[in-house]
Amino acid sequence: MNLYSYEEIEIGQKEEFRVEIKEALLDRFREITGDENPLHRDEIYARQQGHKGRVAYGMLTASFLSTLAGVYLPGERSLIQSVEIKFAKPVYIGDILTVTGEVTEKNDTYQLIFLKVTIRNQNGEKVLRGKMQIQVLGEEAA
Repeated sequence: MNLYSYEEIEIGQKEEFRVEIKEALLDRFREITGDENPLHRDEIYARQQGHKGRVAYGMLTASFLSTLAGVYLPGERSLIQSVEIKFAKPVYIGDILTVTGEVTEKNDTYQLIFLKVTIRNQNGEKVLRGKMQIQVLGEEAA
């Protein structure tokens, strides 16, 4: 887990990590949220709708932005203020996602960083894009 202070973070700084979408992740997400949409739980139904298999929950994909902020950039001192996202393509079981955040702006008054975020699949296709605003907590708050 990273422990960047606000002062250590620079515009243009990037962090990324990879995660594989497994069937168990979809099943656990369904248990947590209660979302029983057959597109996410029924292989046959999903194929009938023109997909190559069960579609991962969009919010499951988006949830990796929490990992990006809380573990990678800035890490332990993060407090997410806002997230704005667009889903570009469906995600499927077996996809390997690369989650990337790049610092585009800093606000010294409130110790905020602004990230451009993207999630791409193993083929380099963008499946999610967006922006995050994250407060970087001081040492005493971490």
